[in-house]
Amino acid sequence: MDEKAERQLTEILAANLDGGFTELVRVHGRAVYTFLLRVSGSAAEADDLGQDTFLRAYTALQDYGPERRRALRPRAWLLAIAANVWRNHLRTCSRRPARSGVSVEDTPDVWSDHNPGPEELAALADDRRRLVTALLELPEHHRTPVVLRHVVGLSYTEVAEVQQCAVGTAKAQVSRGLRTLRRLLEPETAVLEEVTT
Repeated sequence: MDEKAERQLTEILAANLDGGFTELVRVHGRAVYTFLLRVSGSAAEADDLGQDTFLRAYTALQDYGPERRRALRPRAWLLAIAANVWRNHLRTCSRRPARSGVSVEDTPDVWSDHNPGPEELAALADDRRRLVTALLELPEHHRTPVVLRHVVGLSYTEVAEVQQCAVGTAKAQVSRGLRTLRRLLEPETAVLEEVTT
């Protein structure tokens, strides 16, 4: 979303909270859901946590005056709330056993706009499954910034804002997360190469 559209959205929020909030959900709901899906690995959890995110956002906006609503950076603000909701969820669930993986059916099909054949579809589904599984194995402090940067598409400045850290720290977190992700995926890649040669 460009800067002009963001300003229009915050103007609507400042003038009419309910109408502006509906537009806020329409414009940024997908980014919030995608972030929560990739950090949680579950479509059902992403739905629940997304609803909690928007409930908290609406409650907060009720206490904001028009000038404060105009000053918002909506996408980063919402994703910061979503990240906090996710962290709170992790704390609440810390005594439950960890998930072992995610079914491919729980992930939206966003890999290709082309019409691949059956073999290509099977390979894409397998690649997606391995990537999602590896992403879920990342520690939360690396998973969140990687998802914000490479799945949701935030700039490093926005990642830093959501993570409440310096831009350099955000870059380091993303870099470390990607390095760990590559290491997690390398053993499978090495095994695949051995099998095919």
